[in-house]
Amino acid sequence: MAERPARRTPRARHATVVRTGRVTPRMVRVVLAVDPADRPDLGAFTDHYVKLVFPPEGVEYPRPLDMEAVRRDLPREQWPRTRTYTVRAWDPEAGEMTLDFVHHGDEGLAGPWAAAARPGDGIDFMGPGGAYAPDPAAGWHLLAGDESALPAIAAAVEALPPGAPAKVFVEVAGPAEEQKLEGAGPGDVEVVWLHRGGRPVGEALVAAVTGMTVPEGDAQVFVHGEAGFVKELRRFVRLELGVPRERLSVSGYWRRGSDEDGWQSSKREWNAEVEREQESDGRP
Repeated sequence: MAERPARRTPRARHATVVRTGRVTPRMVRVVLAVDPADRPDLGAFTDHYVKLVFPPEGVEYPRPLDMEAVRRDLPREQWPRTRTYTVRAWDPEAGEMTLDFVHHGDEGLAGPWAAAARPGDGIDFMGPGGAYAPDPAAGWHLLAGDESALPAIAAAVEALPPGAPAKVFVEVAGPAEEQKLEGAGPGDVEVVWLHRGGRPVGEALVAAVTGMTVPEGDAQVFVHGEAGFVKELRRFVRLELGVPRERLSVSGYWRRGSDEDGWQSSKREWNAEVEREQESDGRP
């Protein structure tokens, strides 16, 4: 049997913090300046994402950072951890990339870094990736997610063609976490904010999406966030709404009970399970 080619490690780039601020009490915004000689190819998708590189405490890597060399030459305990974030905005003239971080106090890795970041701080990143942008030809758009998907949803709303019908559902912790979502022009964009309170993540979101009045026409769907509710909503849009897979962008950004390292190690199995369900649901 032929061997599969080794997976290539993405190249790392460097960025410098320009400014930071709070979008909401739990959402930190960090604007990064990217080296003009090494700017990423951004702009084609509204769900562009990058992987931020966090070395273990006390470990410094030779510059410029070569991830393949790090993983080849250093023991595993000195390898960096990575965290994935959507590019909220990209200013090609200034070379500035905006990232939004959900901040849970001292919990996690990237959130505390963002809260403590100051102008002049540096960070390495890999990417971008991405695959989704609103299709002007769609009859209507469905966008649904939690806080982790809010940057991509906001970017998509801004990219909607004027007049495009869209139903937008966002679940957040409470009223203080709402953000103003503005479309490109006068249109039929309905934004529903759902306040989680003490309920499990995704419970309110699933109830709202499955109970909505469905517009006429073919839909393009974007559902991202916690893996449990993403799976439920994927089943709904495939079976109940009949959305074909090529019109559907679905991804579990995170999973309750797992950090990103644990989730990424099991995400391939989750994707395979989703694919098996997709094959057995009787739809193309």
